[in-house]
Amino acid sequence: MAAKRKARPRILLAGESWATSAYHVKGWDQFSSATYHLGGEDFVRALEAHGFDVDYLPNHLAAAEFPSTAAALASYRAVVLSDIGSNTLLLPPDVWLHGKPSPNRLKLLRDYVAGGGGFMMVGGYLSFQGINGSARYARTPIEEVLPVTMRETDDRLEIPEGYVADVTANGRRHPILSGFKGKWPLLLGANEVTAKATGTVLARLPADCGGHPLLVAGTFGKGRTLAWTSDIGPHWLPRRFVDWPGYARLFGQAAIWLAQTD
Repeated sequence: MAAKRKARPRILLAGESWATSAYHVKGWDQFSSATYHLGGEDFVRALEAHGFDVDYLPNHLAAAEFPSTAAALASYRAVVLSDIGSNTLLLPPDVWLHGKPSPNRLKLLRDYVAGGGGFMMVGGYLSFQGINGSARYARTPIEEVLPVTMRETDDRLEIPEGYVADVTANGRRHPILSGFKGKWPLLLGANEVTAKATGTVLARLPADCGGHPLLVAGTFGKGRTLAWTSDIGPHWLPRRFVDWPGYARLFGQAAIWLAQTD
């Protein structure tokens, strides 16, 4: 009789998708087009290669399908939010369309982490505070959980010339960055945050780009938390970074640490 395969730990990735509408004018003629994009596929592959099963919940499904009970969240060892504004989690269809009370999923995430779950926020135009401040995670239960505090305005740092991450002394000793040697490929941006006194800065932007935190680890209750303030794909994280062997190592080891399977 074949041995039963041990279940792999599950991680939820929510967000990291977008739809684009375009209006084309060519002289007398015009037409419109729409395209749909996923930006988290390489991240998912990195985690799967490190022993996880990943449920990838894109933005257009998250409002209705993101877990709304403690029991549903408890099936995951860690939750990752990437480029998904707080409104998507705060306004499920029952609230937005029908005016019915619904669980506050930001509070559920806070309690999930306090009970031992892992939580990571990835940077982007709708992460932390985001473009025009519209992600709106400052002063929410998510900021309470994370090892960083947020600005209450547009927090994007656009660095088109690129920068190389500065790994700190704490970072060189941390299991997330175990095995890293040499310079990392260029990154092109990040969200500006401030590390909490309880957070451990593992990597930061160089001094000539402000020295802001790039990767910060922390704990909340029994759980572990991470803030990665750049992206997991273009444009802030170029294709060359994705193709670098360190990409899979970085996020795979981050997942292992978050999920406490280390």
